[in-house]
Amino acid sequence: MSLLERLQKEKSAEVTDNKALKMKKAQTVQEDPYANIKAKIRSRIIDEINKGDKLKNLEEDENETLEEEITSIVENILNEESSYITKNERQKIISEIIDETIGFGPINSLIHDQSVSEIMVNGPNQVYVEKRGKLVLSDVRFKDDQHVMHVIEKIVAPLGRRVDESSPMVDARLPNGSRVNVIIPPLALEGPSITIRKFSEKPFTVKDLINFGTITPNVAMFLRACVEARLNIVVSGGTGSGKTTTLNVISSFIPEDERIVTIEDAAEIQLGQEHVLRLETRPPNIEGKGAITIRDLVRNSLRMRPDRIVVGEVRSGEALDMLQAMNTGHDGSLTTGHANTPRDMLARLETMVLMAGMDLPVKAIREQIASAVDIIVQQSRLKDGSRRITHISEITGMEGEIITMQDIFIFKQTGKDDKGKITGGIVPTGIKPKFMEKFELYGIMLPSDLFTP
Repeated sequence: MSLLERLQKEKSAEVTDNKALKMKKAQTVQEDPYANIKAKIRSRIIDEINKGDKLKNLEEDENETLEEEITSIVENILNEESSYITKNERQKIISEIIDETIGFGPINSLIHDQSVSEIMVNGPNQVYVEKRGKLVLSDVRFKDDQHVMHVIEKIVAPLGRRVDESSPMVDARLPNGSRVNVIIPPLALEGPSITIRKFSEKPFTVKDLINFGTITPNVAMFLRACVEARLNIVVSGGTGSGKTTTLNVISSFIPEDERIVTIEDAAEIQLGQEHVLRLETRPPNIEGKGAITIRDLVRNSLRMRPDRIVVGEVRSGEALDMLQAMNTGHDGSLTTGHANTPRDMLARLETMVLMAGMDLPVKAIREQIASAVDIIVQQSRLKDGSRRITHISEITGMEGEIITMQDIFIFKQTGKDDKGKITGGIVPTGIKPKFMEKFELYGIMLPSDLFTP
C-alpha cells in the first residue's frame, strides 16, 4: 500500500471516527483541541501528493526527506490557520503529524526511546513500558480503539498479515527488528492490545553481558569453550528473562568458517558471522492454508548442509526433530526454551517430544534428551529487574529411567545494595564437567582454577 493510499484510508476512517465520537456522551479521553487543524493538515498532505511529484515519488523508508516535506506543509498551514499557537504546541503538532503519517502514532516516540525495552498497549488508555527491567505506566494515550487499530494496520499491512475477527491474533515485526504481538476483540476484552519486544539495533556483545552482571568473564570463557567444542546448548528461562539475548551472544562464539542456519518464528537473532542463512516461519493464509512451522524448517535445514542449527525457541513437536539433529551429526546446535529451572527444562523437552505425535516410550525420549543435550544455561529475571544466568548445568547421562545432571556454575545472592539492587554473582560449584576431554580434543585449554569455588 502506497503512502497516498494509506493516508486516504486513514482520512476516511478518521471522518467516521469523529462522527462516532460526537455521538458519545461520556468521554474517557480528553478531546484533541487541534483535531480540526490536524484534519486539514492531513488533507493538504494528500493534495500535495496528488498535485506534484515531490512527495508522490518518495518511498516511506526515505523518512528524513518525508519529515522535511511534511514539516514544511504543517508550518505553512499553521501560519495560515492560527497565529496563537505557541512554539511548543506547534512543535507538538508537527511531531504528532509526522508520527501518524510515517511512524506508528502515539507509540512512535517509545519505539525510538533507547531506555525502553518493551511496550505494552492495553487498549487506548493504558500503555506500559519496561525500563531497566521494571514496568512503568507511560503518559502515552490513544484516541480510541479505532486509533489503536490504525497503528496495528500500519504494523501488519507491509508484512502481508491481516488482523480481524476471523484472525484476531498475529505475530509480526517492525522494520527495526522488534517483535510484535497483536490481539484484538473479541479475544482482548479491554480493546486492541499491542506488545512490542524491542531489540537493540546493535546486538549486545559478551562484554555487554559482563557489564550488566548477567555473566562473569570466567563464565563467558567457559561458554565460548563449550561452543567451540561443539557442545549442544539449551538456554532456558521464563518470559522476558533475556534468553534470546544470551542465545545471540553465545551464538557469536561460533567460528567464522562454519555454515549457520537460524530458524525462528520472528527473526530476532543477529549474528555477525558471514555465512548465516536465516529462516522464518510463515502463518497460514486467509483460507487457513500454507503455514510453514518451525518443525518444517528444522527438517528442511538438515538438507541444507548446516554446520550449526540455531533454533530461536522450541515450543512443540519440533523438539523431537531438534534432538534427532543433535544426535545425528549436527552437534554444536543451540536453542532456547521456557522453563524455570534446568530440571524443569528437561521435563518440558520430554513433553514437547510427546507433542510430535510419535508414540515413543518415556525412557526412549529421555535417552534421546540425555544423549543430545550437553549443557543447560538457566537465565532468570530477578526481583530487582536484573537478568542473570543462575545455573549452568551439565547433562551427565541416565540412571535407570532418570536423566542425571550436575551444576557446574550457580548464582549466589549475597544481599542488596542501598538502591535495592540484588548483589551476588555466578560462581563455580567445584565440580569439573565430564566433557573436559572434549575440550582437549579441540585443543581448548582452560585455567586449572576455573572450576574452583
